Amino acid sequence: MPTSIKQAPTSKIMVLIPALNEEKSVAKVINDLPQHLLQKVVVVDNNSTDQTAAVAKIAGATVVSQPQRGYGAACLAGMRYIESLPTVEQPDILVFIDADYSDDPTELPLLIAPITAQNYDMVIGSRAIGERENGAMTIPQLFGNWLATRLLRWIYKVQFTDLGPFRAIKWQKLLALQMQDEDFGWTVEMQVKAAKYNFLSTEIPVSYRRRRDGQSKVSGTIKGTILAGHKILYTIFKHL
Repeated sequence: MPTSIKQAPTSKIMVLIPALNEEKSVAKVINDLPQHLLQKVVVVDNNSTDQTAAVAKIAGATVVSQPQRGYGAACLAGMRYIESLPTVEQPDILVFIDADYSDDPTELPLLIAPITAQNYDMVIGSRAIGERENGAMTIPQLFGNWLATRLLRWIYKVQFTDLGPFRAIKWQKLLALQMQDEDFGWTVEMQVKAAKYNFLSTEIPVSYRRRRDGQSKVSGTIKGTILAGHKILYTIFKHL
């Protein structure tokens, strides 16, 4: 898969990285992002007990603190920080990527291309149709994605194959969604609301690899998997 597009950016692009105890990988994510395309990289330290915040700062990111743990809580804190900036400093496009280095940061140009070239509102990086390393996703993850995306198709008439965290969305469109979820339902809430608002959305295949350090905060534990699955299904039906 090509990992770059020779295209001069005409949009202001920021990256938001929620991070909880990812001191071993967050700098890799930041360093592999195509910095020449980016206005700013924001890392939200989600009450880490390691050196995640310090490592992210050294790597050149702006670090925002969110003591309340939760994936959505971290994303919302990052959004509040961006909203606090002067309007001229706010982005046209916001990209979300996890801090664990499972997604390939060099693929960011592929993710934003449908927005910059075709005026899409939101682009999801799909691990389901991309090159996925063996064992990168657990069986419960694969089944959960399969079930959730089919419910989205049946109920909201949108064609997604994944709820992947690597995604790009127009900043003003994201604000219009009035995101609220503070934990596991964040990604699906965005896709459900985008469908209800009739956003022009698409997905592209992205690479996905196994974690090299530690385990996932969600899929790495039975409790996390069950809680995430319950919240995703709840969110899908909540917005009917």
